[in-house]
Amino acid sequence: MSDKVRKMPGRVCLVAGVGLLAACAAGPAPDQRPSTVPVTTPAPVLPPTTVVSIPPFETSGLAAFDAWRIDFASRALDEGRNPAIVYDVLRDLEPLEIYLPDPVAGVASANRSAISEQAEFAKPVWTYLDTAVSDTRRETGARKVAVSGPLFDAIEAAYQVDREAVAAIWGMETSFGSYIGDFDGPETLANMAVEGRRRTFAERELIAVMQIIERGHATREDLVAGWAGAMGQTQFMPSTYLQYAVDFSGDGRRDVWSNETDALASAANYLKASGYVFGEPWGTEVAIPAGFDYSLADGTRRSVAQWQALGLVPQPGMVLPTNFAAEGRLWLPAGGRGPAYLVFKNFDVFLTYNRSNSYALAVGLLANAIAGRPGPVTSWPRDIAPLSVADVKRLQAGLNTLGFDAGSVDGIAGSGTRRALQQFQKARGFRADGFPTREMLAYVLDAAQLNVSSLAGPG
Repeated sequence: MSDKVRKMPGRVCLVAGVGLLAACAAGPAPDQRPSTVPVTTPAPVLPPTTVVSIPPFETSGLAAFDAWRIDFASRALDEGRNPAIVYDVLRDLEPLEIYLPDPVAGVASANRSAISEQAEFAKPVWTYLDTAVSDTRRETGARKVAVSGPLFDAIEAAYQVDREAVAAIWGMETSFGSYIGDFDGPETLANMAVEGRRRTFAERELIAVMQIIERGHATREDLVAGWAGAMGQTQFMPSTYLQYAVDFSGDGRRDVWSNETDALASAANYLKASGYVFGEPWGTEVAIPAGFDYSLADGTRRSVAQWQALGLVPQPGMVLPTNFAAEGRLWLPAGGRGPAYLVFKNFDVFLTYNRSNSYALAVGLLANAIAGRPGPVTSWPRDIAPLSVADVKRLQAGLNTLGFDAGSVDGIAGSGTRRALQQFQKARGFRADGFPTREMLAYVLDAAQLNVSSLAGPG
């Protein structure tokens, strides 16, 4: 569609080829003219507003996708983004099957984007760790650190982040650069925006993509990503890239895709900025004494000295922070029958990469393994059947009904759900480890039914 000039009384507007309507320059309305000016005097004509035009997009075949793209392009231009880059980033995008609306349910399925279906959230922690901290990954990580010793020396000196932590992130995110994804980053973000649940996030990341290209850090063709838009060997979202990616190799580019020097230094820069404490453990497996009050594993931070006074001691081969005033929280990833950890500042730093406790534990255990330190002393309770997403939702709903705030009924047994379960367990004399089992689900549902029945009253 060619550009057209549309004239209206007292206004001149330019309509761009993609259907973007510019703000119009308005002449004074007749009743706003000074009384001393004769009505026969022509009103002053203001010059038309300059409008940036970009070519029309070809249809994607999905009306909702096309409408969103035109609207977003308009807003990106309004923010001052380079028109040629806006067009180049958005022009060849297509709907992805994983984000297409479900023709039966009428809502987007976005199977890969559902947090409750991601391995670190959906699988029992021990099953997740079997893959995340496999022997192959441990051996590969140790070999990479040994071969690239001078590089890791330089990264430690520059950023004060332990090499094993950087290598563990590298291993967790892309198996040490062996698979960085095969999606087009802007396309995945655009589909996420159209799907709708994370539109604000996805659109912000698309603006960051445009800024990356504008600043010459990467070309449009460089932007290969995983299914959720994270890029490079250490999987940076575009906004994270803008803030923390570095040119550690000195070649003039921040290449996190093919240059492992830049990728690893960028990850270290991000970890340091997030508060990483060099030389201190991320966590320590501890032995729980008899008669211990498991409800203390409620996220409350206490000093190492306080935890020791409560009877916690490191398991054989494990170490505590050298600063005994350092604060940590007690975490029971598999309840009272599995390993117990005091986790410290560096564990929380790992969470900035991924908000899953299982993910942060995997990073920590992989870092330990790469350094040659032992894994968990206590066995995982593999005989416990995990709850399904539907079961966790029922548990959350039951706890909420009983007045124990489990938060949103989303099927993810996060810290809020576990705290609520702990409160239920403590109130009824169970071991308050907050671990959701089928047995606990049955107790909660029975109690919730009694509670509902009592509210209903007789008859």
